[in-house]
Amino acid sequence: MSDLSFEQMLEESLKTIRTGEVVEGTVIGVKEDEIILNIGYKADGIITRNEYTNTSNVDLTTLVHEGDKMQAKVLKVNDGDGYVMLTYKRLAAENGKKRLEEAFENKEVLTAKVSQVTNGGLTVIVEETRVFIPSSLVSDTYEKDLSKYAGQEISFVITEFNTAKRRIIGDRKQLLVAEKQKRQEEVLSKISVGQTVEGTVKNVTDFGVFIDIGGVDGLLHISEMSWGRIENPKKVFKPGDHVKAFIKDIQGDKIALSLKFEETNPWPTAEQKYAVGNVVKGKVARMTDFGAFVELEPGIDALLHVSQISTEHVDKPSDVLKVGQEIEAKVVDFNLEAKKISLSIKALLAPAKNEDNADDEQ
Repeated sequence: MSDLSFEQMLEESLKTIRTGEVVEGTVIGVKEDEIILNIGYKADGIITRNEYTNTSNVDLTTLVHEGDKMQAKVLKVNDGDGYVMLTYKRLAAENGKKRLEEAFENKEVLTAKVSQVTNGGLTVIVEETRVFIPSSLVSDTYEKDLSKYAGQEISFVITEFNTAKRRIIGDRKQLLVAEKQKRQEEVLSKISVGQTVEGTVKNVTDFGVFIDIGGVDGLLHISEMSWGRIENPKKVFKPGDHVKAFIKDIQGDKIALSLKFEETNPWPTAEQKYAVGNVVKGKVARMTDFGAFVELEPGIDALLHVSQISTEHVDKPSDVLKVGQEIEAKVVDFNLEAKKISLSIKALLAPAKNEDNADDEQ
């Protein structure tokens, strides 16, 4: 015996539904591949797995439970088996498109899980509606392999919404650029020239090292890496290295860093150590046709002119010297202001030769 009154049964028997109509009902049965819905009609509604979600092979019993309330759209009033064929995903997609159109107009930031990764970009699903994010708009830096984004939740904005062409484009890059800009402004407001900062090496080039100092990059030029001479930054630094430097200059968002701390400057004490007449030792660092540069200590190089290498004629320094060779020479000139020192091996050899000549005359 039905609990429904005669009036209720009459009302339900007279109730009509049409294809395309949105109905609301209560879940009265769930299988792995279908959902049965009481929609207050003489026949129950059925939603197959393919009409519930675009995700293949999903177990519907893990997503929907008896007693759940849900809306669906009528596909067929009679599917041939006495059920009303319904679709949930198409209604959700229609709602999703409206949602995305609003987000597009309002420039709203959305968050969704990446459902597919291709060479061309990423696909995310928002309320059963696909949004494509081209590879050029995934990050603010070039990324060849996008596989790391699979299954990740990412934030983006809709930059193109064209339902006629079924084209909905998302952009993650502009959010990252805006976030980086904000961090840069925060960092730049707190730093000043002369300040010591700490950071991590991001990239090493032939001309210098880019260091992240907390959201903004600073350039440590090869000429600012040491008081001595650095031939190749890649032999000194590698990505991930922790570096303590000081800010030498700030021009807009460009920050110049230096490791040439004044307390490690060798020149303030050089005048006494390398006074004219002092005999010093050093190592040949590099050579030219006109002379050899001798490293007396890190940061202080002296010139040994080709004419001062020997009492005999020397065509070019490489004829008698080698890079890395240790030599002893006399300081014949010192210019602190120009930071230049001149050496002479000849000045050490000449007195000895004069003494030999004096002995011969006796």
